[in-house]
Amino acid sequence: MNGLCPVLVLNRRQAGTIVTDSTFDAALPDEQATQRFAEDFKKTLGFPEILYLTGELGAGKTTFTRYLLHALGHQGNVKSPTFSLLEIYQLKLGPVYHLDLYRLNDPEELDTIGFRDLLNDYGLLLIEWPEKGAGVLPPPSVSVHLSYADEGRYVSVLRGAGAS
Repeated sequence: MNGLCPVLVLNRRQAGTIVTDSTFDAALPDEQATQRFAEDFKKTLGFPEILYLTGELGAGKTTFTRYLLHALGHQGNVKSPTFSLLEIYQLKLGPVYHLDLYRLNDPEELDTIGFRDLLNDYGLLLIEWPEKGAGVLPPPSVSVHLSYADEGRYVSVLRGAGAS
């Protein structure tokens, strides 16, 4: 497939339309594979997008986010918003909001960071631990689940109606 990650089928245009419901699974044996995956995954995105990032603690959600933001043109550091809940990146595609809800005790706490206002203007909304915001968060357009697999990671991507 031209050396590209097969995830590109997630958003392939067919006869002038975008495929909206699809899945993809792959092994990511090392961090370089995660970086390549993020670079290829970027090509599947239409903006605005809401991505749910799920997986166990340490499964690679923030690592994937870092590589995705770099693929989208961000040149600085990407830090985990575990304590701040929110990191904002201004990119050409529009604002990118990276939320980590791990420490959220109640979904209503999202109001303290002005979450509802973020929905008025975003290019990409990346949400780690979205289950902590159940009932407040809008549904995702794409879900990315990372899990441990031997020495590396395994990624499952779901786009469309069943993404949440």
